[in-house]
Amino acid sequence: MVVAHAQTWPAKPIKLLVGFPAGTTPDMSARLIAEPLSKALGQPVVVENKPGNGGNISADLVAKATDHHTFGIASNGNLTAAQFLNPNLPFNPAKDFRILPLLSVAPFALVVAENMPVGKEFVERARVSGDKWNYGSVGLGSMGHLGLELIKSKLAGFQAQHVPFPGNPQVITALLNGQIQMALIPPGSVAAQVKAGKLKIVGITGGKSALAPELLPLSELGVGEIFLEAWTGLMAPAGLSNEAFERMNTEVQKLFLDDALKQKYQTAGWQAVGSSGAQFKARVEQEAATFGRLIKERNIKAE
Repeated sequence: MVVAHAQTWPAKPIKLLVGFPAGTTPDMSARLIAEPLSKALGQPVVVENKPGNGGNISADLVAKATDHHTFGIASNGNLTAAQFLNPNLPFNPAKDFRILPLLSVAPFALVVAENMPVGKEFVERARVSGDKWNYGSVGLGSMGHLGLELIKSKLAGFQAQHVPFPGNPQVITALLNGQIQMALIPPGSVAAQVKAGKLKIVGITGGKSALAPELLPLSELGVGEIFLEAWTGLMAPAGLSNEAFERMNTEVQKLFLDDALKQKYQTAGWQAVGSSGAQFKARVEQEAATFGRLIKERNIKAE
């Protein structure tokens, strides 16, 4: 008698969707885990970039995937702010995903063009700048967008205009060519340009950071408390099998026990985390509530 055994997961290559172009932080995070995760799972892990709409196009593809082998890199806006900005969002962040481990975190740096003031002089100039300055972000509802709106709410007279871009590489290019004057970007993403003197950093969100100990918090420059942190995490469709969810949750956490992987994130300007899906889910829910209030108070609407 031949006994049939169910095929164990994964049965085919894993697709890891990224909602931003190559070279962006979510893309970097995906590619850092792809090779070691492939070895752990015994199947290729293929990174696919599906940029557009602040990452929501990719998130929607993940939400609707039914093959149990499609996952996505989550970033702040898709799982927290998008639902409050777009009543026609094609997915429900609270219902359409299973949340897997948090991968990495970093503060945001307020990056400005070479000819802009920094320190307290920036704050003073910002108060009288009106709408003469532009700022860039990776899209409506992104933390670069909401973070600048939060700064504007704390500086009377500061009304810099929002200019969205597909990803941070394009934001950085716009800073370099003078199209925009500022942006909130993880410091590691602009380290080369800052070191070369082509861009400057005013300060960082939150408190002092081990990732950039030389940078002052914006709160010490008179902007007020700005509690924002960029992150990347892993998400899956709500219909993902329990076998796949548990295996992926376990294997990804194991990856972050490797000091070499942690150092790669550190080199890229990010702190490796690798917390459990349950811990990440709690964070997502808390931040969704926070940004929901901010969007309502600031009357931020889809452009």
